[in-house]
Amino acid sequence: QVQLVESGGGLVQAGGSLRLSCAASGRTFSNYAMGWFRQAPGKEREFVAAIGRSGRTTYYTDSVKGRFTISRDNAKNTVYLQMDSLKPEDAAVYYCAVETGIVLKMTTTSVDYWGQGTQVTVSS
Repeated sequence: QVQLVESGGGLVQAGGSLRLSCAASGRTFSNYAMGWFRQAPGKEREFVAAIGRSGRTTYYTDSVKGRFTISRDNAKNTVYLQMDSLKPEDAAVYYCAVETGIVLKMTTTSVDYWGQGTQVTVSS
């Protein structure tokens, strides 16, 4: 059974940093793209970042470029999201995602597996 377990969320002041982790089990996730989404209250779940199988290819939504960094350790089946210079508008529940398709799309409809989410709160 596939399981994604996120950790690292919490409360941070604006301008601070957090590092999210997502540990995957049940499959060989080095074969798949992984990513992060977030969902704020009353809003739709939105794409944040994605990383290809090898880790060489990364994508970010415009609002986090230059502040967030996605990375992965295939030996540990883990994907990370380093979040720096956090803003109040970054506050949301962050979800880890795995996409098994050949072409990396990383949309809410192309994701095959979701984590349970971890809360990120940013105080102003």
